[in-house]
Amino acid sequence: MEKKGVLLVNLGSPASPSVNDVQKYLSEFLMDKRVIDVPYPLRRIIVKGFILPFRSKKSAEAYRLMWWKEGSPLLVISQRIQEKLIMRLDDPVVLGMRYGSPSIESAVQELLSADVNRILLIPLYPHYAISTFESSVVETRSVLRDLAPELKLDIFSPYYNHPLYVEALVQRSQSYLTQNFDHLLFSYHGLPERHLRRADPTGNHCLSAADCCETSSPAHQTCYRHQVLETTRLFVEKAAISPEKYSISFQSRLGKDTWTSPFTSDQIMKLANDGIKKLLVICPSFVTDCLETLEEIGIQGREIFLTAGGERFELIPCLNDHPAWITALQNFSESL
Repeated sequence: MEKKGVLLVNLGSPASPSVNDVQKYLSEFLMDKRVIDVPYPLRRIIVKGFILPFRSKKSAEAYRLMWWKEGSPLLVISQRIQEKLIMRLDDPVVLGMRYGSPSIESAVQELLSADVNRILLIPLYPHYAISTFESSVVETRSVLRDLAPELKLDIFSPYYNHPLYVEALVQRSQSYLTQNFDHLLFSYHGLPERHLRRADPTGNHCLSAADCCETSSPAHQTCYRHQVLETTRLFVEKAAISPEKYSISFQSRLGKDTWTSPFTSDQIMKLANDGIKKLLVICPSFVTDCLETLEEIGIQGREIFLTAGGERFELIPCLNDHPAWITALQNFSESL
């Protein structure tokens, strides 16, 4: 008889905001060849020789600004999601982090101890990217090859356009959208443009034209940019937000490569300079609040906006453990 287990995978977090723990976490994260996709010797020089010595202390300070008494917000919220999903499902539900603890390996071990013979992997990334969704899938497959090669693995596809995901986003935002605001900014995690090209199965569609994301193509199945644009379109359609009231930007750029744009920091500054006084920001590519939402947007973004003449800056919380999001995850879990 089949016994299924559900594996939720999120990005991960340092064990603490100390410089040593942050450096350890960043090393594991940035040495992933799907994150910094250059040959290993060069990646090692970049990460060990330049990024870690100069970025670890600054990153640790940023983590300290948003760290909770219970621990890392990303980890604490992910555990809450797991606990609430357990209450909704008959199947065991475990949580693994792509980097840090609890690891994907420990999560799989937990499912094996529960005698499952099939695993449903739900990456907590709504949109496909080589550095997030694909990296989590590859790592899970690698762990299973070592621990239980006979076990069946099903993968829940990116759900950027799933009605329940969009509904959860709108429900989460509703109390903010009913306030008097001038503009809604959708801030998505950025990607190097070469990642978009690498993920293009056609080899010639992504970034080939200004309207490539609006032109139907098999490339859209793995095109991060198309998928975030589609999430935005579905959200504003459901929430009845007019075109002049919203815009899209990309955050968290690392290095000097060409990344998806416009950059969120630049867009926030531009909106303030254009006379926007009351700004709402939503970060749909993150399902749990984390460093990138709480510190990069909630602290740095707010300071940019207010310093440039803005008057009110509101960050809409991520889906976190909102009931509509738990309902969506329950549906995802029961559908395969």
